[in-house]
Amino acid sequence: EIFSRRNATETSKAISDRLGDDGYVFANVNMVPDINEADKTVAMTFFVDPGKRVYVNRINMRGNTKTRDEVLRRELRQMEASWASNTKIERSKTRLERLGYFEEVNVETPPVVGTSDQIDVNYTVVERPSGNLTAGVGFSQTQGIILNANISQDNVFGSGKRLNLAFNNSDVSTNYRFGFLNPYFTLDGISLGYELGYRSTDARQANIASYTTDVANAGMNFGIPLNEFDTLRFNADVKHTSLDTTPSSSREITDFIAEEGDSFLTFAPSIGWTHDTLNRFVFPTSGGQQRLSALATVPGSDLEYYKISYKQQEYFPIAKDLTFSLSAEAAYGDGYGKTDDLPFFENYFAGGVRSVRGFNDNTLGPRDSTNRPLGGSTKLAGSAELFFPVPFMKESKSIRLGTFIDAGMVDDSFSFNEMRYSAGISGEWLSPFGAISVSVAKPINLEDQDDERNFQFSFGSGF
Repeated sequence: EIFSRRNATETSKAISDRLGDDGYVFANVNMVPDINEADKTVAMTFFVDPGKRVYVNRINMRGNTKTRDEVLRRELRQMEASWASNTKIERSKTRLERLGYFEEVNVETPPVVGTSDQIDVNYTVVERPSGNLTAGVGFSQTQGIILNANISQDNVFGSGKRLNLAFNNSDVSTNYRFGFLNPYFTLDGISLGYELGYRSTDARQANIASYTTDVANAGMNFGIPLNEFDTLRFNADVKHTSLDTTPSSSREITDFIAEEGDSFLTFAPSIGWTHDTLNRFVFPTSGGQQRLSALATVPGSDLEYYKISYKQQEYFPIAKDLTFSLSAEAAYGDGYGKTDDLPFFENYFAGGVRSVRGFNDNTLGPRDSTNRPLGGSTKLAGSAELFFPVPFMKESKSIRLGTFIDAGMVDDSFSFNEMRYSAGISGEWLSPFGAISVSVAKPINLEDQDDERNFQFSFGSGF
């Protein structure tokens, strides 16, 4: 093929990296070209000096004034007294960054004084506050003013366990939730979590059909790591749902209640698979994440239905300060046994600042007899976005801008004719007062029944 200096340099680096995985961390690889002007060809010779094989003397942790040493060390893939591996050293750094406990993680590999075949590996972390006791106010165009009180600790007493007790109140819902997660319930990394919650929702305030629900739930979940990047998750949830109408409820809702009742107890086990190669917990710049999940209520529950969803997001660094992102989502649900269709309050929705921007929240898809969004049993969505830093703030890791194209649809079957598209610009800021997300978008194929919303923002909720 045509000679490329860039490809030749990358080949030298690849050889050096490969040797580094076997302990030759100081390998030196040089490419010397021999140009034949007559034939217009180049003969390339790679001179490889692997140097001495190096092993790790000590791994040192610095800067973790709150987090226990064992919490960091259990994330490491490079071990002491073993051959040094560049890949394992860097993977350990990535795993520490993905914990979310640290603002910054750095690694150094200095040679051990007096030896020629030993190095130390020094990880230096800068801890961020991992516990919060907050009472605040947020605002969302859909939910209105959001009052919240939250006691959370992602790193309880430096143990790596997570505890959360939250109260949120908005025009849409009142939500109480308690959660606990031990990410290392076993030494092999099997996680165990519990959750209790209660949620009262006025769907009409969320641009949805007019009805209210009261849901109490209790659940337990396990996470089982299959390898470095894949995890299986098992959930078991018991949920009691009370459904009520309003004076403006549609025929579809009153008919459902007449046929199925207004109070339901369901037991819904679920299974999920996650493949995660993201390089960072917040604002990743490379890698990706795939999620496949399936949920079904057990036979004999008051409602018998199932839901399946798949979501994938990939990040590609195309320049030092530019990151390109692609995401796609597909979801489907239906009833089985004595339940004919997916219950309408379990429907999928699309549109809004976290979905297809440029359309009002939850407004895409089928509507009921009162012309209010009812959602659907099928959802398709996708997005392409280019992220870049704010001018004159390139070093900031808490704020970024983007330009995007969104696409999505909700219906009772997969129909590309119902797809809606939009394009615009976005901004995200992890401010001291909460996460702020802003977008300005223009729908590309607006239909008469669609609800356009060009400027959208949310304050006080996570991304």
